[in-house]
Parts: sequence; C-alpha cells; structure tokens
Amino acid sequence: MNLTRRNRVVVVIMLLVVSAIAALLVSLALQENLTYLFTPTDVKAGGTPGESRFRLGGIVCEGSVHRKNQSLELSFAVTDRLHQVPVHFSGVLPDMFKEGTSVIATGKLQKNIFMASEVLAKHDETYMPREVAAAMAKGKAMKTHNCGSF
Repeated sequence: MNLTRRNRVVVVIMLLVVSAIAALLVSLALQENLTYLFTPTDVKAGGTPGESRFRLGGIVCEGSVHRKNQSLELSFAVTDRLHQVPVHFSGVLPDMFKEGTSVIATGKLQKNIFMASEVLAKHDETYMPREVAAAMAKGKAMKTHNCGSF
C-alpha cells in the first residue's frame, strides 16, 4: 500500500471514530432530557424511574384540591380511575385547572408524593395521551372512581 492511500485510510478511520463518538454523546444528552409519561397505575406498580423526572397524567380527583393559606402551594390527587397519586405543587396554575379536568404534571416522586414542578391542564379529554386514555377507559369499564382521600 502506498503512502497516499494509507493516509486516506487513516483519515477515513479517524473521521468514523470521531463521528461515532459525537453520535454517542448526542444520544446520551437526549436520553437525559427525555421525560416519559406515566399513569397513576404505573406509579403505584413501581414502573417509574427512581429519582428521574417524569410526567404524570390523569384527571384531578374531585374534592382533592387543598390550597395553603396566603401561598401558591397546593396539593391534589391525580387519578386514572383505578389508582390515585397525591401531588404537591408550588406555583401558578393554568387557568383551566380545576377538579375533574385532565392534567399532565412534570416532576419527581418523593416518598409516594409526586412533587410537581410544572402542571399543564386540558379543557377536555379530546387530546389525552394514548396511555392515559387507555387507563381511563379501563377504570371506567371497571366502574371504579378511586377519588377518596389520599
């Protein structure tokens, strides 16, 4: 093999190695920023990431919203009509937030309480994520409305 061909092969191999390393770093960075959606049933089954952020989707239980006086802190329960998860949030809620509406909360689970950093409310269930809609349909078919005290 002559010198020119050897240099080209070395350059091509180096470019492939650098490209593979760059692709690996991009993939790892994207994995850290993903937030998966889970239902209260998934949370109760232990199928959520340990200390990682994730999204909790469901409906706000009727009678579960409790606000602390003179603050932006509140607690409520999110249900998929099978199970419920208590949620604690401190901040400004969307205008459409109320009992019985669909919500998606982003945060972490700490000692069986979901500590939300963001709450999104939907005006109806038309555009509900597929996983949450399936869990809601299952709960409705079983005729459970698990919105008792948490």
